[in-house]
Amino acid sequence: MEHVFKFEKILTIREKEKERALGEYNEAVKRFEEAAEKLYHFLKQKEDYEEMYKQKLKNGLPIQDIRHFRQFVMNLERTISHYQQLVIETREQMFLKQTKVAEANIEVKKYEKMKDKHIAAVLQAIQTMENHWMDEISIQQFVNRRN
Repeated sequence: MEHVFKFEKILTIREKEKERALGEYNEAVKRFEEAAEKLYHFLKQKEDYEEMYKQKLKNGLPIQDIRHFRQFVMNLERTISHYQQLVIETREQMFLKQTKVAEANIEVKKYEKMKDKHIAAVLQAIQTMENHWMDEISIQQFVNRRN
């Protein structure tokens, strides 16, 4: 006797949604990590370049080199600012995707719990039916022994 969970298709759809949300979350994490790594790279580059500039400044530096340094640092700061904004945006997207994964997971758990309760109810009904049949068989055997 086969019993079908009436929400099986919905459960399957919710599981697919959860997998899709998890994939989107993983992609958002990847984008965040890439942006954060690039930001770190540019911050490190600026720090290294400023340290090198300080060393050269101690030894004396032509005005043209100072102008090049200032221009380079200004461009680097614009790039850093861009990546800081990008890191903020990708972090927000990552948190948004994480929330969607959590919500999808809750939905799947609801349907899984309903399925578990359904299976438990079906098994209980089968057990009750089997017990009833066993009682009937016992009564029949008892009646047949008396005759």
